[in-house]
This record gives sequence, structure tokens and C-alpha cells, in this order.
Amino acid sequence: MTTENIPPQGEKLQKILAGAGLGSRREMERWISEGRISVNGATAKLGDRASALDKITSNGRPVKLETYASKVRRLIAYNKPEGEICTRTDPEGRPTVFDKLPKLQGERWIAIGRLDINTSGLLMFTTDGELANRLMHPSYQIEREYAVRVMGEVTERKVKNMFDGVELEDGPARFTDIVDSGGAGINRWFHVCLLEGRNREVRRLWESQELQVSRLKRVRYGNVIIPDHLRMGQWEELPQAEIDALAAIADLEPAPSAPTKRADPRQTKTGLKGPRSSSPSVGKKSKKPSPHKKMGKFKKNRT
Repeated sequence: MTTENIPPQGEKLQKILAGAGLGSRREMERWISEGRISVNGATAKLGDRASALDKITSNGRPVKLETYASKVRRLIAYNKPEGEICTRTDPEGRPTVFDKLPKLQGERWIAIGRLDINTSGLLMFTTDGELANRLMHPSYQIEREYAVRVMGEVTERKVKNMFDGVELEDGPARFTDIVDSGGAGINRWFHVCLLEGRNREVRRLWESQELQVSRLKRVRYGNVIIPDHLRMGQWEELPQAEIDALAAIADLEPAPSAPTKRADPRQTKTGLKGPRSSSPSVGKKSKKPSPHKKMGKFKKNRT
């Protein structure tokens, strides 16, 4: 057999690093290009392959490959309060979403998307960098649902504009679903869905119609719905079936999960008051993508 006929050995290095929980494949490709990764003492380059038997280091520190070798995929749902930021550390000393998460040995939690400091609700974390990357990537069209309280006069024309699409400073944007959830006076609640996770996109869409968002909470990401029992600042590890269902919509095969852990009952912070999605608990996938009726145009609730 000639050298040209010998199949490549191992898996792509960026896939191994992502599987070990260091980050997404794209981020790992950047680390490799920057010379931050070594395999068996030699600086790695893009295109290199490796296996769990190789000695891989990142910035001179050994990379623990237990998670990659075991193929365990962990995922938790966290009910983010307002006031927390989505970074691991903050120079200003503000609380971060990572502060209350369970500690890991040899791996790290990767946030699936972000929520700005004034937005609360469902934020998911996983140890699988590839899963996180796919769930965030626009090409997979993963639907996000938000409960939003709006100040101002919401007319059918304004709602139609946001449903049809408006031009923002970073490109066109639109809601795929807009449902009136009631309210009194100039404050009304809506449930909206979109297929992207751009910075402040929900707020900017409403602001484009000269309306102000006074409260914003994410209630669903893909098929995962924030459970009613999960209070602000609490987390809950998802069981195997829910993790596999979420991986399936990102075109990933099932993988073993760790034993399920529940939120700490000592955390008793009160959740957001206002209309809540009348949805099943985490992972209960309905027949429709959204727990709310799909609407091609604005309709008001009749009470």
C-alpha cells in the first residue's frame, strides 16, 4: 500500500478540542492558527489529526481528554436573572452567569448563546463545543422564543413590519412569530420568536418601530422550554432524552450523558412576574416548534 492510500489517523484536532469542552470548532481552529496548541510536544497546525492517546496541550497546559474519550455530553438549563453578564470574569466585579454553575473537573461549561445584562430567562450550557457551535450557528435555524413587555402603542402596521422584516444596522431582521399575550394601558406582553441570536436583536426590532422594551425574558431555545419550577438563579441538568432531542435538531448523533442533577433547593430567588408560557417542562417537545399558535399576522387575545 502506498503512502497516498493510507487513511488519515485520528480525528481533526479542532474536533477533539471542541469535544473536550474547550470551545467551538471555529474557536479551536483559531487557537491552532495562533500556535496555542501542541501535540506530543510539537506545535500543531490546521489539518493535524490526533487521538485521545496523544498528549495535547493548550498554552502549555495539558488538555484533559476524559470527556472527549468517554463521549459524555452534558447540558444544563439556567434561569438567568437580570444583572448578570455572560462572561467568565468581569473587571468591574459584576456577577456572571458562570458564578452559580456546578464545578467541573477537567472540562468547562460553554454557554449556548448569550443574554444581555438586562435580559433574564433560559440560558443553556454544555460541555460539548460542537453542540454549542451548531445550536448557535444561523444555518441551523434554531428558534428562540421570548416573553417581552412593550411600552407604547403597538399597531397592526408595526407588528406587520417586524414580521415582514426591517433593516437594522447589522442587516435585515424579522420575527417568525408574534403573539399578543395581553396587558393593560401602554404596557403589553407579547411572545416573539426568531431564528438568530444577534446582539440585542429583540430589543432593536421593537425600537425600530419606536417602541420600548421594558422587560425581556427568554422562555425557549429550540425544543427546550424553561420549566416553571426553575427559579431565578437556579440551574438544572437535563436528562439523556432531552439532550439527545436537542442534539438531533443540530444533526448530531446521541451521546452518553452524566447522571442528572437538579437545582439546589436552597436557591429561592423569585422569578419574573408576568405572563408565562403555558408550556410543558424542559425538553417536552410539542407537535409545533412553538408552544404558541403560529400567526402570519397580528391578532389580539380575546378574554
